[in-house]
Amino acid sequence: VQLVESGGGMVQPGESLVLSCQAAGFSFQTSHMRWARQGPGKGPEWVAAVNPAGSSTMYPDSTKGRFTISRDNARNTVTLQMSHLKPEDTGLYYCVRGQDDLGTRWGQGTQVTVSS
Repeated sequence: VQLVESGGGMVQPGESLVLSCQAAGFSFQTSHMRWARQGPGKGPEWVAAVNPAGSSTMYPDSTKGRFTISRDNARNTVTLQMSHLKPEDTGLYYCVRGQDDLGTRWGQGTQVTVSS
């Protein structure tokens, strides 16, 4: 399994970022996918989920209305568009297969830091 995340960075509160996850080594087209994050001193938290077809998405209250997850099954990618970022969004972001525990990281993740 290979999951390579990219797109993180340091931004100010209220700004936006787009994260991307490139998948390989498993049946991506039939897998539910999630984005998760782990903030400093915190446990893993899911921030968005998408079904295999890309037709259904879910978000926790903390990201609903600000984050948008999408996928491209032709390119084996999952994207997370983040807007109106807050300092509490700071953390290491990574993509997770639906069949894995939330804390499973197949890749390095990508760091997002929101600070003024």
